[in-house]
Amino acid sequence: MKAALLPDRGVVKVSGEDARRFLNGLITNDMAKVKPGHCCFAALLTPQGKIVCDFIVSEAPAEDGGGFFFDCPRALAATLVEKLTFYKLRAKVTIEDRSADLGVMAFWDGAAMSDDGLSYADPRLAALGTRSIIPPDLVAEAAANLGAALAGHEAYNAHRIVLGVPKGGEDFPYFDTFPHEADMDQLAGVDFDKGCYVGQEVVSRVEHRASARSRVVPILYDEFSPMPGLPVTAGEREIGTLGSTANGRGLATLRLDRVADAIAARTPLMAGGVVIRAVKPPWAKFDWPGEKAAS
Repeated sequence: MKAALLPDRGVVKVSGEDARRFLNGLITNDMAKVKPGHCCFAALLTPQGKIVCDFIVSEAPAEDGGGFFFDCPRALAATLVEKLTFYKLRAKVTIEDRSADLGVMAFWDGAAMSDDGLSYADPRLAALGTRSIIPPDLVAEAAANLGAALAGHEAYNAHRIVLGVPKGGEDFPYFDTFPHEADMDQLAGVDFDKGCYVGQEVVSRVEHRASARSRVVPILYDEFSPMPGLPVTAGEREIGTLGSTANGRGLATLRLDRVADAIAARTPLMAGGVVIRAVKPPWAKFDWPGEKAAS
């Protein structure tokens, strides 16, 4: 088993008697399903349906003070607090950035649930392992208690890339990406049966029209790693953007219809002079170029 503190993750806490109802009217997943030991993956969107911030929401038990804790990008923690506060109005909630005293730890490769901190299974994909919101000075103790070897956060990032799970800010830009494009519909990040939330009409329209042409998907390469952010091309045509890479694998946002055209024309995909190959992640339920469309 491996463990790592994730320095790029921050923590926001939302508490108060109106917290669950308040959050349920804002984010993409159903807060009624969140309880101690059962978290959710979700996002706050713009009114136009684009991702402001994605996060994992967990609930602390009442005996530990209660409240909802957001495992979110540290660089966006202050922005998340600001956006949630904008919607607060008269709701009886308290919104705090706790990133200065709490961090996020990941356990994978045979991960068990830690008894240290606020722990939860990653709701996106079981193979990602488990996580714990914990004071950073307890990281070594938490790893030892599970018999886990402490690794750098780069090791966890490589694990995520192998599984084909996108990371905001590296594999897609915030404020310019719809949830379907970031595969949130595939990774349990959107509840299509819940009531209204900010941006819901746009997300529902994309879902019912099956109109997500671009998606973040895994890629393979055999040479040196191309630089993240480079355009992906098929011949003279730009079809996407390269995201994070590690050890011959990576992620890229690609127009899947243009990938299909490239496959039909036997045109290789390139990024920075390196040939890359797009592959379908095993968890994907969307149609893949070269496959028969799902009935």
